[in-house]
Amino acid sequence: MIDLYTWSTPNGRKVSIMLEECGLEFTTHSINITKDEQFAPDFLKIAPNNRIPAIVDSDNGFSLFESGAILMYLAEKTGKFWPQEHDAKWRTIEWLMWQMGGVGPMIGQAHHFVKNNKGVSEYSEERYVNEAKRLYGVLNRRLEDHEYAAGSDYTIADMSIWPWISRFEWHTVDINEFPNVARWYKSIAARPAVEKGYHIPVHQPDGIPLP
Repeated sequence: MIDLYTWSTPNGRKVSIMLEECGLEFTTHSINITKDEQFAPDFLKIAPNNRIPAIVDSDNGFSLFESGAILMYLAEKTGKFWPQEHDAKWRTIEWLMWQMGGVGPMIGQAHHFVKNNKGVSEYSEERYVNEAKRLYGVLNRRLEDHEYAAGSDYTIADMSIWPWISRFEWHTVDINEFPNVARWYKSIAARPAVEKGYHIPVHQPDGIPLP
């Protein structure tokens, strides 16, 4: 049994999607970041950086924070979505790290300035939207001759990237300008586990956005 501490953000959805994909039994604990619940002392015991998501594995009492680390832990625990053949393993890690070091921080800034604080800084809006489009271009080129980010298999790399791309409207990117990304995005959106994981812990009345 996994205890999942999360909220309806791209980072949170990575883990809920992974749990659904793996078929693991889990209990969801909502951490409403709009009410600063991430600063509660009990949550900080398992997530000292006061960020969601975090998990506790009741099978062994092990707790873990940071979404990328959690994906790797769950993949290792279940033997799913992280191929272990040398090249495929490291391609998966490569694209997972690309998301953690690029897509998350940069597109997160686009969300901050374009969605949540529009008009505060024209320079910042332009900078981060342009960087978001550059990252879309990187992914689009990768997907030109690969079905998924790490290669031919759907992996934790895709699960880490997809929830950020699912907010394409927030960073004012026309996903159809990146046809390979749009194809990849829609194929993953159609997976039943992605549909279920996307709505944890808060159901989104409009469902998964589609281009």
